[in-house]
Amino acid sequence: MPHRLLGALLREVYDVARARTPTHRHLRDRVAAIALLSIIVNLVCALLALLLERHAPQTQVRTYGSALFWTSTQLLTVSSSIQNPITDGARVLDVVMELYAVTVVTSLAGCFGAFFHRRGRERDEAERLESAARAAGAG
Repeated sequence: MPHRLLGALLREVYDVARARTPTHRHLRDRVAAIALLSIIVNLVCALLALLLERHAPQTQVRTYGSALFWTSTQLLTVSSSIQNPITDGARVLDVVMELYAVTVVTSLAGCFGAFFHRRGRERDEAERLESAARAAGAG
């Protein structure tokens, strides 16, 4: 039984990647857009963090690499080993990034919820049509 469930899950993932139905395409496009936007936000926020923090005394954000590490961990809602921002501007940036991260999580939850709802309706409709076809063939 678990291998059948895993097989069905892998087929659905493959169908999303291929955009087999409009429902699959809808999910693929939404997830891809969120991922692309998140990468862009991460890169821009890293640059902003570097510009805001690099000259502050006692900051650990001195290079674009360290800024990118810090923004990536903040957007993933995981604490980093780099201390919190020192400057007011970077603190505001931190709050904005956290709000963005929460928005991404809720958006993804909504995308997947809509996908599962639509797939359920598609399956119900397919079963209804199959039953109607069997009844018509038997009659």
